[in-house]
Amino acid sequence: MYKIIGADGKEYGPVATDVLMKWVGEGRVNGLTKVLPEGAPEWKDVAAIPELAAALAAPPPATLAAYQAALGTRTNPMALTGMILGLVSISVGLCCCYGLPFSVPGIIFSCIGLSQIKNNPQAYTGRGMAIAGLVLSILSILLAVGLFVLFFTLSFSDIMRDVNKL
Repeated sequence: MYKIIGADGKEYGPVATDVLMKWVGEGRVNGLTKVLPEGAPEWKDVAAIPELAAALAAPPPATLAAYQAALGTRTNPMALTGMILGLVSISVGLCCCYGLPFSVPGIIFSCIGLSQIKNNPQAYTGRGMAIAGLVLSILSILLAVGLFVLFFTLSFSDIMRDVNKL
């Protein structure tokens, strides 16, 4: 059993060794956190206690994917796909086909991603990506409609002249 001094300067405990090791793993306790082992006369750093120092030596997850796997969450693939399609529809898509082949699936994937994230927030992250994909895809459609109206307006007199020739 141990007592600890938290980051807020308050004394906590007594806590069992396994609880303290769990706190080390969560990052709530580090090597410089002061602990008082039961029956000990003075406070020591966590790193000075052999059984707790082993928990400090465990390496942190190396990548974001490993970190998310350790936490049990990962980026929703539908949200990521929706964001990518939204970006393509607003950039490359406006150059050809007015982005419709990318914006409609972008809307669909983003909505599915948002739904999955809402239904299972412990397993998925990526709400911002899904929203970005949705906004970009809708913006791409609005820009395509605006460009079509602009083209039709500017070409209306030429179109009417060609119709009158018939």
